[in-house]
Amino acid sequence: MSLKDLAANQRPIAVSFEFFPPRTEEMERQLWTAIKRLEPLAPAFVSVTYGAGGSTRDRTHATIQWMLAETSLKPAAHLTCVGSPKSEIEDIVRRYWAAGVRHIVALRGDMPEAGAAYEPHPQGYASTPDLIAGIRALGDFQVSVSCYPEKHPESPSYEHDLDLLKRKVEAGAGRAITQFCFSTDAVARYRDRADRWGISVPIVPGLMPATNFAGIARMAARCGAVIPGWLSALFEGLDHDLESRRIVAAAVLAEQVGELHARGFEQFHFYTLNQADLTYAACRILGIAPKDIS
Repeated sequence: MSLKDLAANQRPIAVSFEFFPPRTEEMERQLWTAIKRLEPLAPAFVSVTYGAGGSTRDRTHATIQWMLAETSLKPAAHLTCVGSPKSEIEDIVRRYWAAGVRHIVALRGDMPEAGAAYEPHPQGYASTPDLIAGIRALGDFQVSVSCYPEKHPESPSYEHDLDLLKRKVEAGAGRAITQFCFSTDAVARYRDRADRWGISVPIVPGLMPATNFAGIARMAARCGAVIPGWLSALFEGLDHDLESRRIVAAAVLAEQVGELHARGFEQFHFYTLNQADLTYAACRILGIAPKDIS
């Protein structure tokens, strides 16, 4: 779908944004700048991540509290079951409900040691479907989960991945957000496969708008996302040329949202990395205009 076609499109589009909790005062300023830039686009929700092993739990909660108090946004809290007993996780869920949070992104989570195999806590939730069931038992939360168009790196097969996603939905998940993926073919195939598997919830493409290609490549290596050769070629030789990287990243993102929209996707989730400009531009390409929130 061309930019001209996207501009003329009348189909409703929903977007959501992911942020991570800041670790320093400078990062906090950057986060609030990004939030204020994107807030007028009226996203369906914004999510706030956890670190490995729940390492940013307090900062995640503080960031969500600020959003609830100071913005019109609807925050969704990431919650993992790694490294914690059920009693601790249930206490966190109750605190979120009391604070006004009604949406949780439920994830298994990574072990604190990089690359370590997942081991459930002896008194904890054994898997994401168990965590979802526990959350839903405590309140009428909306629950989103992750999914992997290019297969989770720890999964033995695509079928195993789809079976797990189906179990998440049966436990109460209402939306599946994909790991970032640069192949629109892979995302569309995964959606169609999920539909044939009897998975009826929306499959929402997760998009990574970023100018730091080296950083994206490192993240992709950790999570099993494929960096296609054509993308590497576009960024080749631009390590010290930020302006050119910005132009390339914007072009890649514009093409990706156009192709996905042409394939019938009407919800998009942006992994913002606490930066706003590329995400804002992509939303405008999708026809989302800012609203007056004063």
